[in-house]
Amino acid sequence: MTLRVRLLLMIGVSMLLLWGGVAIWMLHGLEQEMQRTLDQRLEMSAHMVAGLMSQNPAAWDGSSGKAGVSTLSMPETVKGLACQVSLRGEVIARTPGAAPQAIDLATPGFSDRNIKGEDWRSYTLDKLGLRVTTSDRLSERSTLLRNVMVAAVVPFVVALLGSLLVLWFGVGSGLRPLERLRQVLASRTPDSLTPIENAPISRDLRPLVNTLNHLLARVSETFSRERRFTSDAAHELRTPLTAIKIHLQVARITHAQEAVVAMDYAEEGVARLQHSLSQLLTLSQVEGDFSWDDGRVAEANEVARLAIRDAAPDATERIVLDSDGNRAELSLPQALAVTALRNLLDNALRHSPAENSIRLEIRRSPETIRFHVLDRGPGLSDKELVLATQRFWRRGSGRGSGLGLSIVAAIAERFGGSFELLQRPEGGLEAKLTLTRKKQLDSS
Repeated sequence: MTLRVRLLLMIGVSMLLLWGGVAIWMLHGLEQEMQRTLDQRLEMSAHMVAGLMSQNPAAWDGSSGKAGVSTLSMPETVKGLACQVSLRGEVIARTPGAAPQAIDLATPGFSDRNIKGEDWRSYTLDKLGLRVTTSDRLSERSTLLRNVMVAAVVPFVVALLGSLLVLWFGVGSGLRPLERLRQVLASRTPDSLTPIENAPISRDLRPLVNTLNHLLARVSETFSRERRFTSDAAHELRTPLTAIKIHLQVARITHAQEAVVAMDYAEEGVARLQHSLSQLLTLSQVEGDFSWDDGRVAEANEVARLAIRDAAPDATERIVLDSDGNRAELSLPQALAVTALRNLLDNALRHSPAENSIRLEIRRSPETIRFHVLDRGPGLSDKELVLATQRFWRRGSGRGSGLGLSIVAAIAERFGGSFELLQRPEGGLEAKLTLTRKKQLDSS
């Protein structure tokens, strides 16, 4: 079902229910008002005839005799009405065509009777011996009410149909800018991510166009980042693969110690390649929609212990932990918290002299937990501090994949934290990783 038809049905049904209810209410009130008006007509007619008879002295002394046959003919439009006047039980006047049974048996006031298969509504006035009865057929009332209802319903139906027709064209005209926008989007090529022009777009659609442009900008940025990532990854992986291939060729054509050395170099290249692939996979998962929730609670002290174990399994004494020992939970998965802190420790250990220790400080605040990694390495210049978190950046021809700090920055950004590198005045580098704390539910 198209949007145009859906809107027409929703608005049309709403109008039909609303105006249908109003019409039923109006017709019900109209019927009651007509019945009351017709009853008032009967009552007023009876009082009017009684007033006229009271002004005729001959009618009161009985000199007029009995009622005779009227020589007047009744029009078809008034044959549903009847009137009879009697004085002291004797009929002195009666309209032609009146049903005597309907009038003679009438009680004072209003009454309904069925005479010879016809329903009559009558009003009887009995005062000082003068009895006046006015009656009309209920079938005439029903016909009148039906004609009034038809006269009221037909314009309503015509107006409703006309409104639906106008609504159909109005909805189509209102959706025309949206159709133009659809045509603009349909005419684009898959790689066209330029913003949509706002000039020919309706003002009501500008928020939608702005949102689409924002989405296109983010998609374009994502595509550019992925192309750059793919290009850099291909370049970085080509170097260890080439080295492995060369060392294997050397091992094949040499013997004894030279072959062993070549195989050692090849194994080192495989380890480097494996590390690079692992870092690339981690980075792609952090920046994607991969779910890391493994049900484990990321507690700050436990995260620090695991990161120290992974970064320096054979020399944990090189890392000095400074923490108050209080329990504090992080609002990110444990695996990512350990990965980020391990990369910082591994980077500090790689660039610090072997005789110097690394200091890991944990500082807490009501909203965040900060991990400070302080080393005694050569540090970085201001320009290098800016480049350090870029993918595959390494100082000179240093070892490593150049992805460790990029992963730390990506993890911090995804979970609302921050990452900062600072030059220490006494020498070395300080890496400050700030992560948000997990909100505790009030147990009360």
